[in-house]
Amino acid sequence: MADLSPAFLPALEGIATAVEARLEAVLPPVEGPEHRLLAAMRYAVLGGGKRLRPFLTVATADMFGVPRAQSLQAAAAVELLHTYSLVHDDLPAMDDDALRRGQPTVHVKFDEAVAILVGDALLTMAFELLADARLHPDARVRVQMVQALAQAAGPQGMVAGQAIDLAVSHDEADLAAITRLQQMKTGAVIGFCCAAGALLGAATEEQRLALKAYAHDLGLAFQITDDVLDVTGNATQLGKSPGKDMAAGKATFVALLGLEQARQQAAMLGDQASQHLEIFGERAKLLRDLAAFAVVREF
Repeated sequence: MADLSPAFLPALEGIATAVEARLEAVLPPVEGPEHRLLAAMRYAVLGGGKRLRPFLTVATADMFGVPRAQSLQAAAAVELLHTYSLVHDDLPAMDDDALRRGQPTVHVKFDEAVAILVGDALLTMAFELLADARLHPDARVRVQMVQALAQAAGPQGMVAGQAIDLAVSHDEADLAAITRLQQMKTGAVIGFCCAAGALLGAATEEQRLALKAYAHDLGLAFQITDDVLDVTGNATQLGKSPGKDMAAGKATFVALLGLEQARQQAAMLGDQASQHLEIFGERAKLLRDLAAFAVVREF
């Protein structure tokens, strides 16, 4: 696994800060009867997080010279959708988590009804941002972005992955089944992040295919590392309760492969992801760094 370049962590922090500003702008505090809902939405979205999906969106778009105003709009949409998924995943009917991003989950801080509405509202807002003319002057591009996110997030992607995750235990799944599950639950939205940058930047078919292959391996490397950290991490590092997946008998890569083999698999996938970027040369340095970071991170 290649070493991270000195520019990576400052770039990660800089894009996170810019995305936070965009999210703050689309989620202003409000007064009136809807105040509690908006307060809960802001609590969920602005309460920290790695912002890796927005980073991937912006870094990919940067390779094609996309104006930051456009890529940050797409990145904010991705983060709204991602946060919706976390809020709903944490509900008692799903994973029943009390801690997220180092603070009480939304249903604990507020209540379950508010948490459901927060997720509904954030998901809806994600598509509102993609339909906004500020994303791209060409309405056809905006439609393509809406369609791509819908496919990544819906019953062909993230939602289906979550449904399978709830239904399948580790003793019922083999490596192919877990890989498919995680490609849907985690990988589909990561794939959208790369596709969004390519769509906004009018990438060639060859470039889109290379990014699709990169996103595929990156998503798996990221999820395997998540599974490893669920076993080896602590609540302070992770910002959430560790060990729950294993205790619940969930289908994870660590449960199937063991800890060391899972680590080796993640490293192999991270290296493989970087190799898909050869056609971009030095323009893809931050994406290569992200592939390395996905494996060596501790949160």
